[in-house]
Amino acid sequence: MPESTTTQALTGVRGLDDILVGGLTRGRVYLLEGSPGAGKTTIATQFLMEGAAKGETCLYVTLSETEEELRDSAASHGWDLQNINLFELVPPESLLDEQQQQSLLYSSDLELGETTRRIFDTFERVKPDRVVLDSLSEIRLLAQSSLRYRRQILALKHFFATQNATVLMLDDMTAEVADKTVHSVAHGVIRLEELSPGYGPERRRLRVVKYRGRRFRGGYHDFVIDTGGVRVFPRLVSAEHRTKFARDIVTSETPELDSLLGGGIERGSSVLVLGPAGTGKSLLVLTFVAAAVARGERAAMFVFDEEVGLLFNRALGVGIDMQAMVDAGNLLIEQVDAAELSPGEFSERVRNCVERHEVRTIVIDSLNGYQAAMPEENALILHMHELLQYLNRQGATTFLTVAQHGLVGDMKSPVDVTYLADTVVLLRYFEASGRVRRAISIIKKRTGAHEDTIREYRIGANGIRLGEPLTGFQGVLRGVPSFTGSGPALLEDDRA
Repeated sequence: MPESTTTQALTGVRGLDDILVGGLTRGRVYLLEGSPGAGKTTIATQFLMEGAAKGETCLYVTLSETEEELRDSAASHGWDLQNINLFELVPPESLLDEQQQQSLLYSSDLELGETTRRIFDTFERVKPDRVVLDSLSEIRLLAQSSLRYRRQILALKHFFATQNATVLMLDDMTAEVADKTVHSVAHGVIRLEELSPGYGPERRRLRVVKYRGRRFRGGYHDFVIDTGGVRVFPRLVSAEHRTKFARDIVTSETPELDSLLGGGIERGSSVLVLGPAGTGKSLLVLTFVAAAVARGERAAMFVFDEEVGLLFNRALGVGIDMQAMVDAGNLLIEQVDAAELSPGEFSERVRNCVERHEVRTIVIDSLNGYQAAMPEENALILHMHELLQYLNRQGATTFLTVAQHGLVGDMKSPVDVTYLADTVVLLRYFEASGRVRRAISIIKKRTGAHEDTIREYRIGANGIRLGEPLTGFQGVLRGVPSFTGSGPALLEDDRA
């Protein structure tokens, strides 16, 4: 007898049961469809292995692959199918020898009724709790007409229903005309899709098209096929993750910078640091990371653009030992390859940092690299909205950097997310006294007052230094200032 007597059959696929809100209702017929290579067989095998692990009897009926091929595919994931009953209707080469008695038949040479009878006979002999039928395309070819095909699918459904088995039928969608016959018959339909971007590996996603009488998480969800099976990344819905926390003020431990920010940053808010390349966006947010670690908190950085070793060396130059933070377990840092990572998987990694490692400061450096993982700008905005809302509701302070196009003059951002962030810090180059200098200003802060001044800042061996407000200049934010009168002295080089 199986261990599980619940009305839900878990699929064994990480993340998919979350999307299905508990799994598949037992005793029903489901359709798993997708083009060849999308991952149907892998998910189906995990579905059966989950049942076998709970003591259920499982049956895999294959009309398209041999038993040897199935076992080889399973072995590539480190699986052993010894507890799963395999029945194939595809013969080995020895079937050509009429003298040998074989129980294997070419499905293309069988009458449809004979094929169905053999499936039923095997079912009655094994009496399984879970069944996988792979694939419907072979039955469709045997049926030769849409009417006969529909009748055969209905016959299969009614037979399985009387046996109270949970059935997963696979369809490789190779028919010339899209046939929705099984959609109307099946209790639930899951569609797998494989996308081929212009650069990088294929991207996979799935969608629950239909699930009778049950709520499920709609929309597309990214998934990957790794050694060990399919991993699905449910689409992040921030409204489902509300927590209570104290909205106190977190500081950078740099008095001038905290003063510019009106005392600091409110916990559970997001900060966007804008500026052209080289203005010090990464080093600026590192001051908040170092301050968080000094307070005894954990921080995490997702670095898209810069090699981590180089970032470590640059941080040492301003007195921040990132390697020591990593070694102490207070800083989690990950080099992210945008070409290899789907948006769903990235969101999952961020969630793991917050929920498993109790990280309270998150840095995404930069959104330019994150955007490369997005199919279009609108998708980036939606992903960032949900991710920032989730982090805010978890009490995590998030720092985002965006490199603007150009160095001086009229600069534009590759994507406008300023309205999503609670605080916007603007960095600029400007020229004065024959030298290129940097300016910092706070453009926006939702959670309190802040200085409206523009200050020069310099990054040196002692960290970040801020000067007095640049009252004697006009046009600093455009990068082409003009001197309008006397003002405080500009900062000198930090020789310490």
